[in-house]
Amino acid sequence: MPELAAFAVSSVNSRGRLHPDAEPIYRGEFQRDRDRIVHSTAFRRLEYKTQVFVNHEGDLFRTRLTHSLEVAQIARAIARALRLNEDLAEAVSLAHDLGHTPFGHAGQEALNDCMREHGGFEHNLQSLRTVDVLEERYAAFPGLNLCFETREGIIKHCSPENARQLGDLGERFLTRRQPSLEAQICNLADEVAYNNHDIDDGLRAGLISLEQLQELVLFARHADQVRQLYPELAGRRLIHETIRRVINTLVCDLIETTRANIVRHAPRELADVRLAPPLVAFSEELSAQQQAMKRFLRTHLYHHYHVLRMANKAGRIVTDLFSAFTDDQRLLPPQYQTHAGASPRRVADYIAGMTDRYAIKEHRRLFAVDTVERWPAALA
Repeated sequence: MPELAAFAVSSVNSRGRLHPDAEPIYRGEFQRDRDRIVHSTAFRRLEYKTQVFVNHEGDLFRTRLTHSLEVAQIARAIARALRLNEDLAEAVSLAHDLGHTPFGHAGQEALNDCMREHGGFEHNLQSLRTVDVLEERYAAFPGLNLCFETREGIIKHCSPENARQLGDLGERFLTRRQPSLEAQICNLADEVAYNNHDIDDGLRAGLISLEQLQELVLFARHADQVRQLYPELAGRRLIHETIRRVINTLVCDLIETTRANIVRHAPRELADVRLAPPLVAFSEELSAQQQAMKRFLRTHLYHHYHVLRMANKAGRIVTDLFSAFTDDQRLLPPQYQTHAGASPRRVADYIAGMTDRYAIKEHRRLFAVDTVERWPAALA
């Protein structure tokens, strides 16, 4: 592993953890953060949470778990090339979606509508709440007790109102300062991953076509290169050869543009990174092509009638569950009930933690009269 740059995050310049914790012996602080995330309950649940297609729609589509792994792979590659902290980049990548609802963005929008009078719902903040409070694994502290820089990287967006409630963690949103370069990398690695794997999944599902993708300069250029090199190639191999070239072009451009930005602004330490403008970036040309890809996916995939139909069902499931649990907290599992009555925030915690299939089953248990409640084995 290359020696870290002076402005990279390390255990030396880290702000540390919320609660006292013995130093790790055979691993670094951010390796420990990564390991705690991987072993968490919330991380395992990502296997059955929607990226674009609901879990039961097919075994080969991406889930929140496979998406997070792809983001981590891309982020690590970029961090290594720039002599930044790979372990931190990986930890943030693996944790960034821990608070996401079932059913992807449709579930988040529905839960946000339900929580509108109670502070709203935002999955970045829920991811932070998950690692700070909701995970129950250690005797000495709640949550996972991650380092400040890992927790900081999880929060990509934050309103001023919410930022004020986060103390030091929210200060950068109020003072318009930047997070670490490792956190900035994760934000853009996230975009590279979901744009390209959503194209792959959309093609697999038959909701978009290679012909439609020819309108995208970035995709068409690489598809043409593949056809010239391999005239007989077709099907999945043509798609994969094209997409891997697109990802490589984006990653290389990001590394080169960021390296030039670092030279221009010459940060000497981590504090300089926070005072500078965002340094991790695509070139203007690639940024425009990346944005065109996002617009294409919004129009042709995310707003495809098949996806919207499932999103409509998903929103109804989340809304029904929220209404049922807030109307009568006795329907909640005991650990989510309070003596003061049903807390909307605790209801949101319960729903956000559900997988797609669990939410569907819970909805059937509550609303389908022909569904039999299964009693715990101890009560049988």
